[in-house]
Amino acid sequence: MIDFDEHIDVYTTQMSLYTLDGIVMCRVFLMSLNGEALNLFTQLPSLSIDYFDTLIAKFGMQFTINQLHHLSSIALVNIFQEKGELLRSFMERFGKIALNIQNLSPEMWPCTTR
Repeated sequence: MIDFDEHIDVYTTQMSLYTLDGIVMCRVFLMSLNGEALNLFTQLPSLSIDYFDTLIAKFGMQFTINQLHHLSSIALVNIFQEKGELLRSFMERFGKIALNIQNLSPEMWPCTTR
C-alpha cells in the first residue's frame, strides 16, 4: 500500500510544475493511482468532489480507514473453496489475501515444504 501523505506530496510537487488549478489537479489525480488506491478512489460517491482540497480530505479519510483494517493470519482460516470453484481460482484468491497480511508465517501458505 502506498504512503498517502507521501503520495500527495509527490503529486502536488509534480503538478505544481504545470498548474495549481484545483479542478485540473482533481482530474489528473486518478492517473497517479493504481491497485488498491485506485479501487478506493473509484468508490468515492459520484459528483462528491468539487475541488482538490475536498478530494484530499475525502480520499484521505477513506484511505486511512482502509489502512487501519490490517488482516491477520486468522483471515485465511475462513477462506474455503466454493462449490464449483476451480482449485486454481481458489489458490489465486487465497494468495491475494495472503499477500495483504504483514509478517505472514510461511507455514500458513498451502503447498509449502517444511
